[in-house]
Amino acid sequence: IMRRSNALLPLQLCRASFLSIYLGCSGAQGKFAYKLLHDLFANYSSALRPVEDTDRALNVTLQITLSQIIDMDERNQVLTAYLWIRQVWVDAYLSWDKDAYAGIDTLRIPSSYVWRPDIVLYNNADDQFTGSMETNVVIRYDGQVMWDSPAITKSSCKVDVSYFPFDGQQCRLTFGSWTYNGNQIDLLNGLATGDLTDFVENVEWEVLGMPAKRNVIIYGCCSEPYPDITYTLLLKRRASFYIFNLLLPCIMISFLAPLGFYLPADSGEKVSLGVTVLLALTVFQLLVAESMPPSENVPLIGKYYIATMTMITASTALTIFIMNIHHCGPGAKPVPKWAKKFILQYMARLFFVYEVGESCKSSKRQVGHLPTVQVVSGRATKKEQKAQTTENSDAAQKRSGEWKKVAKVMDRIFMWIFFVMVFFMSMLIMGKAI
Repeated sequence: IMRRSNALLPLQLCRASFLSIYLGCSGAQGKFAYKLLHDLFANYSSALRPVEDTDRALNVTLQITLSQIIDMDERNQVLTAYLWIRQVWVDAYLSWDKDAYAGIDTLRIPSSYVWRPDIVLYNNADDQFTGSMETNVVIRYDGQVMWDSPAITKSSCKVDVSYFPFDGQQCRLTFGSWTYNGNQIDLLNGLATGDLTDFVENVEWEVLGMPAKRNVIIYGCCSEPYPDITYTLLLKRRASFYIFNLLLPCIMISFLAPLGFYLPADSGEKVSLGVTVLLALTVFQLLVAESMPPSENVPLIGKYYIATMTMITASTALTIFIMNIHHCGPGAKPVPKWAKKFILQYMARLFFVYEVGESCKSSKRQVGHLPTVQVVSGRATKKEQKAQTTENSDAAQKRSGEWKKVAKVMDRIFMWIFFVMVFFMSMLIMGKAI
């Protein structure tokens, strides 16, 4: 054991000597860092633009990284986003010889110590107008200052809901100096687009891109140019949520409306079905209207709701008209000849309409032959109906049966017409999703 400890002694001494040299160097570098900080800011002022020639513009490079889309308020037209903002410029009074300060090439200090460009978001929609966080700046030995700061921004965004829920939005983020003109600060692009490498995916919006464009604008108040950088955030809505919660229920409810024509006229539920469907669509329309901004552009899904509600209103009105025809009594006028030929013959065969009171499994009868209709008097029996041979009674029963068949044929015609209308409207709205 003694031999082993003696063998390890030189190694321990070597480690101890190396640690002492490292700590000595670190301590010496720390002293030089304090000396460097004192020398740099002995006569430094953070209130003045750090250029040696005041007639030359100071170049400021701006780079934006989109981290997250927090909220997109379509009704108030405000986009809330989490950004990382990087600003880089050269301070003429913050350079040093790194060999004179133990090789120190960078210095990290609070950003309040140095001059900072007053770059702000022009289209800010935050009522508190909060800026970037007070983070440190990194100063390089050649005077380059890099300031990285996170910020939660609320920007105004013009929202176009014409194709909601299959819409895309373009939200602009415009950055520029608030007081310095282009002759004092020249704002440059760090990248051609915003950085999306660290973007956290949003459940409602898909980011297609974030191109950047440098603009130079001369405002009416001043003759000097004012440069700015505008980032255009290209967004596309993920429509699956709205398809399954707003669109598909509306389509399924819409297909119930034509079935009102298939209900028997004596059921008493034909008009009730149309009114119920109309009320259900009104509820969906209110849900869409609450989330949309009040504008002249009606959303696509809103147009679909209005068209469907108009169709259901028309079907309910036609149902009332057809029920009035169905309940024509024995004292009604005879069916016109053109109606007998066109409706009772051609249209009845085309839409497979059977005789009144006949099931679909019964054998077909001639169109001109009508069955005996039971008089709702509660007194007549089958034997009494067969024993009625007077011409007036037979003619009244025939007229009543003909009007009921006219009503049934019209029900079947309008049922298929409205089915086709609902189908095509549904295909048009779903075609936008594909």
